[in-house]
Amino acid sequence: MNCNYYKIILKLLNIKYGKKLNLKGCPLIFNKKGASIQIGNNVTIKSSFISNLVGLYSRTIIVTRTAEAKILIGDNVGISGATIYARKGVYIGENTAIGGNCKILDNDFHPIEWEERNRLMFDSVGPVDNDIIPTKEIRIGKNCFIGCNTIILKGTIIGDGSVVGAGAVVSGTFEDNSVIVGNPGRVVKKLK
Repeated sequence: MNCNYYKIILKLLNIKYGKKLNLKGCPLIFNKKGASIQIGNNVTIKSSFISNLVGLYSRTIIVTRTAEAKILIGDNVGISGATIYARKGVYIGENTAIGGNCKILDNDFHPIEWEERNRLMFDSVGPVDNDIIPTKEIRIGKNCFIGCNTIILKGTIIGDGSVVGAGAVVSGTFEDNSVIVGNPGRVVKKLK
């Protein structure tokens, strides 16, 4: 099912998208006021459970959580039932495929220290101080393939032409044409 009517909602949310945006099912997209989500040309976002036979657990979720957050998705990108969540920035290069059920998270969601975590969970006074939640931009190069059920953690840089194996948990910097597998993700091969 193609959800072209959802493009009206994207415009209302001030989300910029290019030509030939193909929505298979309806994603969940939230753009915080002041933040930026840009989707390139010829992008396919699959959110229907039958749109990818790897077995999607949920619809694609794309969220900017702070006013300074940015999500940039390049041309010819495919996304299947993934979560892309930014407090600072997530950048995905052109011709990259994001496999089913991937999580791309530029932050830890909660402070590491238990006192701050408890304060945020149980003290409803005032706004959340963004500085206490560890956050760092994620950059995924062009021509990459990110296998299903992977988790890309804050601060990760994946070079152009790289492949991340299914189920990998990736953190760190990886050169172009790397094959990254495992938990923690490590390079097992270099592509030509």
